[in-house]
Amino acid sequence: MVQKIRIKDIAEKSGVSVGTVDRILHNRPNVSKKAREKVEQVMKEINYRPNRYASALAYNKQYTFFIIMPQHEREAYWQEVEEGAKRACEAMTDFHVDLQIKYFTRFDAASYAETFQQVIDSQPNGVVVVPSELELTKPYTDMLHERDIPFVLLDSYYPELKPLSFFGQDPISSGSFAARILMLIAYGETEIMLMKQTKDGKAASNQQALREEGFRQYMADHFPAIRIVDFELPQTFEQSEIDSHLDRFFAEHPDVHHCITMSSRAHFVGTYLLRNNRRDIQIMGYDMVNQNARCLREGSISFLIAQHAFVQGHGCVDTLFKAIVLKQEVVSVNYMPIELLTPENVDFYRRTLI
Repeated sequence: MVQKIRIKDIAEKSGVSVGTVDRILHNRPNVSKKAREKVEQVMKEINYRPNRYASALAYNKQYTFFIIMPQHEREAYWQEVEEGAKRACEAMTDFHVDLQIKYFTRFDAASYAETFQQVIDSQPNGVVVVPSELELTKPYTDMLHERDIPFVLLDSYYPELKPLSFFGQDPISSGSFAARILMLIAYGETEIMLMKQTKDGKAASNQQALREEGFRQYMADHFPAIRIVDFELPQTFEQSEIDSHLDRFFAEHPDVHHCITMSSRAHFVGTYLLRNNRRDIQIMGYDMVNQNARCLREGSISFLIAQHAFVQGHGCVDTLFKAIVLKQEVVSVNYMPIELLTPENVDFYRRTLI
C-alpha cells in the first residue's frame, strides 16, 4: 500500500513549520525564499502531488463567475452554450461556485459596454466573455487584466486580448469546409445564395464574418465562375417579413437552387421552403438547434455543421474552475470539431462529449 504523505511529513523533512508548508502549497505570501526552496526540494524528492480538490474544499472560499453573452431566443446556438455552462456549475456545488449570466443586446454598443462594466463592478473571480468588436471589447478586458481577473473568450478569438483560454471553431477552416461540402452537391450551379444577418452592413459576429471569409476564399480558388449572391436579413425581421423577402429573392434569382448561411438561422429559409413546397431549393447552415434539425430531416436543409455549443459553454466554466479554484494549468486554445450532420446521422448526434 502506498503511504499517504502528510503536510506534517513535508514540514519535518524540510525543517519548517506546518503553516509554512501550507502557505507554499496554496501559493500564499510571507514565505522566505530559503524556506520555499527547502520545501520545494523535499516535494520534488518524494514526488509529492498535492490533492487540489481537497485543498480547494478545505479553503472553503466563495467564487463568482460571470458570463457576458448576447440576449437570445430559445431556439438558438446560445441556448446550448448557456445550458452547458450551467451544467458545469452544477458539478461545482461543493466548491461554492456561483454562476451568473449577464445579457447584452446584440449590435448595441451601449448595452455591451454597460453590461461589461456591471460585471467588472461586481468584482467577479472569473469571466466568460463573448466578445463584441475588438475596439469595443479591449478596454474592458484591459480592466480585467488590471484587476487580475481571468477571463475566457467564447465564440470569437482575439489573441491580442490575451485571454486565459478560448473555446470555439477555427472560423476560416470552418468556412472553407462548408464551401467544400456544399460544392459536392452544387458543383453544377451558376449562382449560390449566401444568407447573412446584419445590422448596418455588419455581420452578427466576428466568427460569422471569418467563416464567410474562408467560404469565399475557397470558392474563389476552386469555383471562380459561380456567382455568390448576398441575401441580407436584418436581425429584427419577423417570419412574415422574411417570407416576403424570400419570395422576391427567388423570383429574381430563378437559377438559385442552393443556399448557405454562416449562422444558426438556416431554418428561416428551411421553414419557408417547406411551407411553399420548394423541393428544388436547399440551404446549408450551422448548429444543431431543434428547428434546424427538423428542416434537415424534412429535406429543406442539406447539411448542418455542428460545433458543440453545449461543450463550449461547459468548457469555459470548467476552465475557470480549474485555473482559479484548483490552480491548475489549462489549455489556451480549444478549437471545437467541425462536424457534418445529415438526415442519416442527425438523430445520433449528442450535444455533449462530457
